[in-house]
Amino acid sequence: MSTMTGLSSSGDVLFLMLGAVMVFAMHAGFAFLEVGTVRKKNQVNAFVKILTDWAVSTIVYFVIGFPIAYGISFLKPANELVNKAQGYDLVHFFFLLCFSACIPAIISGGIAERAKFWPQVIAGAIFAGLCYPLFESLIWGQNASFLQNIFKSIGGAEFHDYAGSVVVHSIGGWIALPAVMILGPRMGRYSGGKSHPIPVSNIPFLALGSWILAIGWFGFNVMSAGTLEKISGLVAVNSLMAMVGGVLAALVAGRNDPGFIHNGALAGLIAVCAGSDIMHPLGAFAVGCIASVIFVYGFHYEQEKLKIDDVLGVWPLHGVIGSWGGIAAGIFGQKFLGGMGGISFISQLAGSLAAIVFALASSCIVYTMLNKTIGIRLNQEDEFAGADLSIHHIGAYPEESVR
Repeated sequence: MSTMTGLSSSGDVLFLMLGAVMVFAMHAGFAFLEVGTVRKKNQVNAFVKILTDWAVSTIVYFVIGFPIAYGISFLKPANELVNKAQGYDLVHFFFLLCFSACIPAIISGGIAERAKFWPQVIAGAIFAGLCYPLFESLIWGQNASFLQNIFKSIGGAEFHDYAGSVVVHSIGGWIALPAVMILGPRMGRYSGGKSHPIPVSNIPFLALGSWILAIGWFGFNVMSAGTLEKISGLVAVNSLMAMVGGVLAALVAGRNDPGFIHNGALAGLIAVCAGSDIMHPLGAFAVGCIASVIFVYGFHYEQEKLKIDDVLGVWPLHGVIGSWGGIAAGIFGQKFLGGMGGISFISQLAGSLAAIVFALASSCIVYTMLNKTIGIRLNQEDEFAGADLSIHHIGAYPEESVR
């Protein structure tokens, strides 16, 4: 019996570690998506910013965030860390760290090309180590019974977010919105009441980022099962169908624009996270299609009507579509649409709205304080020269400066 238990524990540790590595790889996707979108003079900054945010997120989530979310501390001897299920808590931390570190990575795309480096590192540390884990604890973690009981009392079921449409993506996207607005638009983006779009710098890099994210997403969703025993092929196929729906809808709505098509795949994947374990594959396809259309038209509305210079469109992509994913689970998870049932539209709506309020409040507090104390935007001279030279003192293509 002990041998079988040991093998089961080992299998679960390996399963979750492989999932963690896949989600870790998604951060390279975030980096290349941003590098392909920003101008050449800001590409080094994008790479360094996301890698630094990852490193800082690891430390703060290990020491502060994971204990807040799940009540488990690693400040004990190493032999005690591996005694329980062969270190399962450690790989569980690794896996969920990758979720937490998505928050500053998402924000990075919105504030690109004009944000100071260290203030954003500080902001990322606060969100990954404190704000995100607090909300995580209320939905998935040690304090879940408090908020979930409220949702159940008003909607008849708990709020369901299997793999983080709301807990991760909506939170990240809605946190980014105040940051983008406090920073203001990039120099020259809007002038004389007119919009002057800044073209992306590298479509192949943008596409590479989308592909890396899409592949890693199957670790993000499928390995959210936590153990081998709970793995579900439904989650895998629903993720695939939502991604494909996102691509095809963006192909039409975005009029064959490569940026929309590659982000459309991500829109579908973001939206399906919450209900990937309870939807029918055709329902997941519909959710992905709708998500992609939301992004195409939402991005245009944000940039051209609201004149919000959100460089990668992270608010509509992660924020709005993350919220749609939470609500969509309450629609397409219903049995009359082929879903598994046991879901409440009211609870899903309430949980999605609660995340928006939490994210906006957290972001406004953090970025207002940083802006009024140390400042969060580069000066005009540094912004004009580009973050690569003004912050890192080297460009993405150093040989071009050699004469």
